[in-house]
Amino acid sequence: MRNFQGQFGNKGGRNNPKKGKAKNTKGTIMRVWNYMGYQKASLIFVIILVFITTLLGLLGPYYMGVIIDEYIVPKDLSGTARMCMLLIAIYGITVLLTWLQTFVMINVALKTIQKIRQDIFEKIQTLSLRFFDVRSQGDLMSRVTNDIDNLNQALTQSVVQIISSALTFIGVTIAMFSLDWILAIVTLITVPIMFFVTKKLVAYSGKNFAKRQKDLGELNGFIEEAITGADVTTLYGKEKETVHNFNEINEQLRISATKAETFSAFIFPSMNFINNLGMGLVIGAGSVMVLNGMTTVGVIAAFINYSRQFARPLSQFATLMNTIQAAVAGGERVFEIMDEVPEIQNKKDAVLVQNLQGRVTLEKVSFGYEQDKMILKDVSLEANPGETIALVGPTGSGKTTIINLLTRFYDIPKGQISIDEKDIKDYDINSLRSKIGVVLQDTYLFAGTVMDNIRYGRLDASDEEVINAAKAASAHSFIKHLPDQYETEIASEGSNLSQGQKQLLAIARAILADADILILDEATSNIDTRTELQIQAGLNNLMRGRTSFVIAHRLKTIEKADQILVIKDGSILERGNHETLMEDGGFYFDLYTSQFKI
Repeated sequence: MRNFQGQFGNKGGRNNPKKGKAKNTKGTIMRVWNYMGYQKASLIFVIILVFITTLLGLLGPYYMGVIIDEYIVPKDLSGTARMCMLLIAIYGITVLLTWLQTFVMINVALKTIQKIRQDIFEKIQTLSLRFFDVRSQGDLMSRVTNDIDNLNQALTQSVVQIISSALTFIGVTIAMFSLDWILAIVTLITVPIMFFVTKKLVAYSGKNFAKRQKDLGELNGFIEEAITGADVTTLYGKEKETVHNFNEINEQLRISATKAETFSAFIFPSMNFINNLGMGLVIGAGSVMVLNGMTTVGVIAAFINYSRQFARPLSQFATLMNTIQAAVAGGERVFEIMDEVPEIQNKKDAVLVQNLQGRVTLEKVSFGYEQDKMILKDVSLEANPGETIALVGPTGSGKTTIINLLTRFYDIPKGQISIDEKDIKDYDINSLRSKIGVVLQDTYLFAGTVMDNIRYGRLDASDEEVINAAKAASAHSFIKHLPDQYETEIASEGSNLSQGQKQLLAIARAILADADILILDEATSNIDTRTELQIQAGLNNLMRGRTSFVIAHRLKTIEKADQILVIKDGSILERGNHETLMEDGGFYFDLYTSQFKI
């Protein structure tokens, strides 16, 4: 249903939803972690591998000190060779285990991202049209692709690194104090400086990472609309204005991205400087201690390596903040969608629709896409089973809005809509919509074959049923002349078919669905006369015996309708059949006769 809902929607304009909403970094991280919890075994395996590689990494500097003091200084060449081979083995095993933990973590990250992307896509399918009215498609695409990709990058790079950094920090601290507590304290002097610098830089760049993600979504939205409306842009010669607007949004993204990246870029050089400062203090203090016989050269060598390992977790964590902040900003945007509550929901005791007789009633219905702007005002109508109801009137009068409400794309604040004398809110939403067939002015065709697109009306239909539906819709005659007939691949949005051919496929799809109530929204507009006759023949077959609501600007096509409702400014101005309305000489008479004036 989602694909034609967009055709009815977008009545309220696009705004910035939930602007200024407070962010929850901790909550976002915990929710991502909960998603990873589905793979506990793999995570535990990764943590074990990280623990082992961290332990092996701690052994390296220790054995370096041992080699210097116990083998190199005493000039024991064979012992030195044996210990060097041991070091090579330690580092070799470390490399292999590091590769293994990275491989496992990549799979954990990809499965986690797959689950998140699946959940957000499923959530989008449940949201009502009002949600899409205030959001651009490009922004939603950015959340499902770019923002989730940032999460993937963070999970792949950061999780193992954070665990490793924490274990390394603790392990190195213990190792240093076990070797020499004085040099350990000298090394720790730089820690508060590192924390202070990191905190300041992260706090400032974090705001700009969130702004960058928002600007990226806005840019994607603009590009999507520019591509979709390229023909209109060209027709009105607005290419320069479009490029100008793009450049403004692109420049806005550049500024926010520059601020985020510039300040975060200071993190690594700052950490590197403080690390080197700490090493200098260790070397200076260690030299004095060696000269006074308080320690050995091997201990100093071990401490130099440990001081690098000690500062590395802080430096790596600070560097990872770029990735983490971008991921958190993206995660917040993703979970913002997941937290949306669908406006249209089933009641607990919702009734599953088996079949509809087709009696439709609107009783004093008022509705607006915005609360303070009513589109419909106290509209009442009644359609008996099998009747054809035509909705006519000026553009913007509320015809399509009535259709939106019949399919319960929106709930009404006032009045009641009933089908077969039961409020539509009492029906199960999906089963209700499955009994309402829709043929739109702008037919959307999916990538796939002609057969697949018709079968979308009923996925379990056989090939024979699909072909029979095409014949009933008067579509078979043109399909058999296509290169591969029913197996012909349809290009993007049906660009290799004419508008009339796409309409015929839509009618065939609706016939195959065998719905009890039909909605035809400008189904024959913008079609040449010959094609219109074919489409009208297909529509007549489709409408036979079904309650049908027809929106038409060509009033000639609805002369045989059982009821014609003339809608103006959100109210029913006139009602009757063609003959009575023409005799009344009112607004319908003026509309009808104006279409035949030369």
